[in-house]
Amino acid sequence: MTAAVDTRPAVSVAELQRAWRAVQLGQFRRTVQGDNPATQLPRGRSEPSWTPSGEERVLPVVRCASAYGATTFALALATAADTGARLVECSSATTSGLAAASTAELGAHPSGWVQGSRGDVLLQRTGVALQSVHDVPSPMPAEKSTLTVLDVGWELGQVLNTPSWLAAQLRQAAAVIVVTCATVPGLRHLEGALALLHITRTVVAVVGPPRKRWPKPVQHSAGSLTRAADHGGRLVVIPWDRRLAVAGLDSTPLPEALLDAAAAVLERVDLRIDGSR
Repeated sequence: MTAAVDTRPAVSVAELQRAWRAVQLGQFRRTVQGDNPATQLPRGRSEPSWTPSGEERVLPVVRCASAYGATTFALALATAADTGARLVECSSATTSGLAAASTAELGAHPSGWVQGSRGDVLLQRTGVALQSVHDVPSPMPAEKSTLTVLDVGWELGQVLNTPSWLAAQLRQAAAVIVVTCATVPGLRHLEGALALLHITRTVVAVVGPPRKRWPKPVQHSAGSLTRAADHGGRLVVIPWDRRLAVAGLDSTPLPEALLDAAAAVLERVDLRIDGSR
C-alpha cells in the first residue's frame, strides 16, 4: 500500500510568526455560546476612548517580559506622589495583583471597575476576565485624583498594536515607566521595550541589587538604549524585597526603601513629591 504524499506547501517561518502575532492579538478568538455573562464585557462598545480631566496627570507603567514587580512599583508611585493619586490596574481580573492590596473595599462599579482604597490612594482594578487589550474599559472620571498611575499589565507590543485607549495613552504620555529585573533576559527585553517606545520619554526601574553589584553578564547585556538611560540619569534601581517576593501585595505598608525609589522616579518625571508620607 502506497503512503499518501502530503502535497500541501511548506509554511514559512515568516507565516508562522504572522500567525502567532494574530493569536496574541486575539484575532482567532471566538465567543463560545454559554459563556458566563458575568465574565464578559458589554460588546456594544466599539473602541473605548478616554480623555483625562484637565488637571489630571497620567503616568503609565509597563512591565518587560520575564520581569516582575510592576504592579507593586506602580502602587509605590501612587503612594509616594501627591495626595489624591489613584492606581488603575488594566490587566484582566484573573491576573490582578491588587486583589489583596486595599485596606478598604469600595465595591464594584457598573463600568466594570472594582474600587478600593489604601490610605489616600484610590485603587481601581477590572472586575471581569478580559480577552484582549481592546476589552479594557475606559477609566472612571477622576473625582479627586491629580495623578493617575496606569498599571498597563499587558505585553507592550500587543498594546501598541491593538487599537485602544490604553495604546493612545502610551503614545501621548509625557513619560512612561518601564519596569524590568536585573537579569540577562530582563535587560534584553528592556532594550526591546525602549526601542518600541523610542519617541516617548522613558524612565527605567530595575528590580534587583544595587547597580555596582550586578553580575558581569547582566552588566554586559545592557544595550545602547539601556546604557543611554543609565548615563542620562533615567535608570533607578528598585530594591528587591523578600517579603513582597514571597507574599505579594497585601494591606501591609510598603517598605520605605521602595517608596524612596518611587520618589526618585517621580522626581525624574517632574512630578511633585509630598514629603510628609
